[in-house]
Amino acid sequence: MTAPLDDIALPRGITTAGDGPVHVHFDGACQPPRGGGVATFGFTIEGVGLDYEECGLATRPYSERATNNVAEYVAAIRALEWLRSRGYRGEVVLSGDSQLVIRQVRGEYEVRKEHLKAYHSRLLQLVAEFRAVRFEWIPRQENARADALSKSALLDAAGEARRYRPKGAPGEGSETPPDIDGET
Repeated sequence: MTAPLDDIALPRGITTAGDGPVHVHFDGACQPPRGGGVATFGFTIEGVGLDYEECGLATRPYSERATNNVAEYVAAIRALEWLRSRGYRGEVVLSGDSQLVIRQVRGEYEVRKEHLKAYHSRLLQLVAEFRAVRFEWIPRQENARADALSKSALLDAAGEARRYRPKGAPGEGSETPPDIDGET
């Protein structure tokens, strides 16, 4: 006789039933906020038996791509890559507080900055691999866990980032990066 499903302790991150929708909250952070410092990402995934979160460096510290908007794109990309790596191809709702990324992916804003075009293209490529993907803008307070993960990654990356810090690079402040609606 097999044990009922309720009596089995399933490891975190295993799909148990259905195929969607999965809810993703994503966020990016950059210090200093306008770029040129350290950019990090954070995301959470919940639904259909999934419960996962991740954070880390979005790009090499102190590179020209270390911007808040790159960090936001990387967060969404990494979340979809994680889902894909687990074989999930169903419905996904991606929620974030970056108006720029959400509106660019929806086609409401043009991607003008050359360095963002590759991230935008990669995100759309991943979106095509799922049955349905919906992007929703949410206020920062509704994105608290992903925001906290991206900020935590800033602290975690401080040691590694020092290796890349060029002379004269912006100092590491304790200021929390504000939302950046401009394209950087």
